[in-house]
Amino acid sequence: MPKFSRDDFLALDEKDDLAPFRDEFQLAKDLIYLDGNSLGAMPVAALAKAQDVVAREWGQDLITSWNKNGWFHLAEKLGNKIARLIGADEGEVMACDATGLNLYKLLSMALDMRPERKVIVMEGSNFPTDNYMAQGLIHQRGQGHEIRFAEQDDIMAAITEDVAVVSLTQVHYKSGYLLDMKAITQKAHQVGALVIWDLCHSAGALPVALNDCQADFALGCGYKYLNGGPGAPAFLYVAKRHQGKAMQPLTGWWGHANPFAFEQDYRPADNIWQCLTGTQPILSLSVLGCGLDIFERADMGKIRVKSMKLCDYFIDLVEEYCADFGFTLASPRDSTKRGSQVSFTHEQGYAIMQALIAKNIVGDFRAPDIIRFGFTPLYTRYVDVWDAVMGLRNIMENDLWRRPEYSKREAVT
Repeated sequence: MPKFSRDDFLALDEKDDLAPFRDEFQLAKDLIYLDGNSLGAMPVAALAKAQDVVAREWGQDLITSWNKNGWFHLAEKLGNKIARLIGADEGEVMACDATGLNLYKLLSMALDMRPERKVIVMEGSNFPTDNYMAQGLIHQRGQGHEIRFAEQDDIMAAITEDVAVVSLTQVHYKSGYLLDMKAITQKAHQVGALVIWDLCHSAGALPVALNDCQADFALGCGYKYLNGGPGAPAFLYVAKRHQGKAMQPLTGWWGHANPFAFEQDYRPADNIWQCLTGTQPILSLSVLGCGLDIFERADMGKIRVKSMKLCDYFIDLVEEYCADFGFTLASPRDSTKRGSQVSFTHEQGYAIMQALIAKNIVGDFRAPDIIRFGFTPLYTRYVDVWDAVMGLRNIMENDLWRRPEYSKREAVT
């Protein structure tokens, strides 16, 4: 006998304290959206906000909006909202630029703070942008730095006394494996190294405790669990104890100690403002604020509990109803070691995912064989888990994934 029925999941939704938040997102009733770990859903408030910023703030108030409507301080204001989600203090986070640019800035600062050391520890299987930016930076510096790649079980051993910086993603983008931030940071500090944490797959999905863990630097994106929209500004964090200790390399005028003094020579701000470079994208920042406003009314503890349950149920159902179709769990089974996503491997993963998307069950594919399902507790329903797995079973039982159109590779997978 099956362990669950669809009614069981409907009952869970009726008791869910977070269920009302779904109405704050622009989602069709019949859409099962399990890709918030790649692009978060649009907050309903975003459209009105964008229209107001364009029509009134830009269209009517024009240049006066830098003061009148708070444009100049918007990156700082949103940074402080993000700080509450990642265990940081006010004045330690800025919403700005893109993740790659922010990593470039922070990694350069960290290397300058450890000039006698030449090793950077990273995961080889990390999201490529992080590795690419580090490779480009050390090539440009030309000072003999090297990257020591280590996977999750070997990271601690790789952190030795020749290491300048440990730069890791807290939640692995493919498997969802959750690294132990506190233990790794402690080990790095024991040998005199600094740590940069990439929070792209954890900010807004689970409680993060940067200051409790004594993290040095961090960064993350705004368009996944923070629901800031495609290409939304990212964010960066610099612990207050490090502010003013090193100069970030992209020394634009917004990072100047007094930008409107228009001095000839660069003089860095001695606080988090120094991490800014140029004029910030106000339209994008404004929309990002809509997603962050929702989090001010949501309990991160409840979000984490629901996330773990959604993922656990999904794993159980796939293994119960799709056991004969060649799926292998690629994510940790232990929910305490997993972010808010579940990944399975399958040799026909791309075609299977395209067939799911055609049935209004949206996840994504990561080469060579990973199908990913992201669970965003603010708008993912428990019944979505049941319906998604039943949809997957139907596709496999009836070989729907074999249709030629599902094997055609698109530019974005």
